[in-house]
Amino acid sequence: MNSTLSTTTTKTRAIVINALFIALTLVTTMFINIRLPLMGNGGLIHLGNVPLFIAALVYGKRTGAIAGAFGMGLFDIISGWALWSPFTFVIVGTMGFVVGLIAEKTPGNRILAYSLAVATAVIIKVVGYYFAEVILYGNWIQPFGSVPGNIMQVVIAGIIVVPLVGRLKKRA
Repeated sequence: MNSTLSTTTTKTRAIVINALFIALTLVTTMFINIRLPLMGNGGLIHLGNVPLFIAALVYGKRTGAIAGAFGMGLFDIISGWALWSPFTFVIVGTMGFVVGLIAEKTPGNRILAYSLAVATAVIIKVVGYYFAEVILYGNWIQPFGSVPGNIMQVVIAGIIVVPLVGRLKKRA
């Protein structure tokens, strides 16, 4: 009986943490953002990557993937960009998974591991959204307009999260 209760408590805790980070990612993407006045889609700078990175670095790759995929995917649907949602689901879900995976698998200096994870997230986001825009717009040049915003939003989130995550991990 005690083992069953422990398993149920663990599953409930995971569901609550995942739901919390989905909500935090959605809200910070939706309400803390700036659209860049650049060509093409222009690019959007938002702080949705902050809770996404915290989820991945503190709770692991699965929570990071869930928070990113569902949080930002829902943002696209709610904000009227439903066409982007499948791309966002895959790209940002992959970002969350890989950030968590790198943090889990990289031995040694945690700050270096977290920084490497964020650098990898920049590459995933830039390349992923570049090709998503190529598919949606049928143009190989226009997507370059979104690259600065994609880089900035991930780098800013990394600057906020990397110094904090060690302390947050101790409390989790």
